[in-house]
Amino acid sequence: MGTGLKVEALFKGWTKPGPVPPGARVSIDVPADETLDAISGHFRIFQLRQGHRFSTDDLLTAWYATAWAPSAHLVLDLGSGIGSVGMMAAWRLAGARVVTIEAQEESVRLARKSAAYNGLDDRFEIRHGDFRDPSSLAVEERFDLVVGSPPYFPPGTGIESEHPQKIACRFELRGDIGDYARVAASHLQPGGLFVCVYPEQRRDRLEEAARDAGLTVVRRRPVVFRAEEPPLVALFALMRGDDLPARMRSQTWIEPPLVIRLFDGAVHPEYAAIKLSIGFPP
Repeated sequence: MGTGLKVEALFKGWTKPGPVPPGARVSIDVPADETLDAISGHFRIFQLRQGHRFSTDDLLTAWYATAWAPSAHLVLDLGSGIGSVGMMAAWRLAGARVVTIEAQEESVRLARKSAAYNGLDDRFEIRHGDFRDPSSLAVEERFDLVVGSPPYFPPGTGIESEHPQKIACRFELRGDIGDYARVAASHLQPGGLFVCVYPEQRRDRLEEAARDAGLTVVRRRPVVFRAEEPPLVALFALMRGDDLPARMRSQTWIEPPLVIRLFDGAVHPEYAAIKLSIGFPP
């Protein structure tokens, strides 16, 4: 490989799939306040040790989006944070071009480091800005797939972390689900899909946002983090109502709950298979 470095293909007895990115072929100096973590196959992601770190919600959003839009060529990631959803989508959609928009400068910095490590610079555009600002996207820009992991709670409705990255990821400091739905609807290609994760108990807010934006929830899958517990979040796939037959504009296909862990704490077999499909060890 030209550097004399050995790229580890096995992890806990599991063979990592996919191409080896350029960052894995050289020695990388990781600052003490950051970590460089596996994300999909040989892809890795830079994260702050004490800041926002990618989550199961991010993994599920990327999986659900690419599972139901497997031929997407143009992908938009709104409020992209450190780039986790967009990079997992880029790993799954090897020929796709991805545009991400993120307001926090520190998150943008980390995302750009990760994109360079993973060799994505030629098809992964990271824009620094607020996606609610009309200047962040040209009026004519359209995408086959739009993804987002919106903040779940209005400010003041929960315990807020002192770290600015964490606060913005959980609380609606720069827009809410209504803003995500409105911008997604404005920039979908005909027949395009908008996929997001949102609390199941606050589903009425998402459904209202969808109606206001002219979107229809065509699929919904509740997520149960431990068997026999109620779902905390759900995955949603939305399309513009104008792209659907009239009889389908008020219909949602509700899928069986996705269980993450069994009652005894073991990983559910379906979630293990999902992790494999997204390039994670099971």
